[in-house]
Amino acid sequence: MPVISVTLLPGYPSEAQHRLVQRLAHTARSVIDASDAGTTVFVQEVSAYRRDGRVFSEGGAVLPEASQLVADFLECMAMRDLEAAQAFLSPQFEMVFPGGQTMHQLSELMTWAATRYRRIAKTHMTFEESWQGDQTVVYCRGLLNGEWPDGREFSGIRFADRFEVRKGQLMRQEVWNDLAEMRSQR
Repeated sequence: MPVISVTLLPGYPSEAQHRLVQRLAHTARSVIDASDAGTTVFVQEVSAYRRDGRVFSEGGAVLPEASQLVADFLECMAMRDLEAAQAFLSPQFEMVFPGGQTMHQLSELMTWAATRYRRIAKTHMTFEESWQGDQTVVYCRGLLNGEWPDGREFSGIRFADRFEVRKGQLMRQEVWNDLAEMRSQR
């Protein structure tokens, strides 16, 4: 059974340490066939350390949880608070919507979407994360509901979004949904 020891400089909040412990346990169990009960991860703190001729006595920045960042961004978009939503985006942000429509500005998205629906909302969302180097990939799945351009309501349309998050900013969003199929059936 794996026993993992993590040594940190002081200053990391307990929430960040708890997240780190949970993720290390999940990582170990994705490689080693070990039970959750048999996987131990603990954190110890040291007051200082030396590397490359420099002495360090406090830890670095804590990154926000990527799934929560995505959820907060989607909430701003649902409220049509584009200014608040923009704060989550990297200057290099790119979004790819159905049909391969690539955009870089939220205003482009609003113009493109205006011909597809009057309003739209995402519900029953689940979030899944995977970690790839310094990037976290967040998948968000759920259902779309809203109003077609002619005023008729729709609901229960599947969607899946894939977000790339790096250093607390959204770098890329890819969107898949059944909106076009449902629109053609109406």
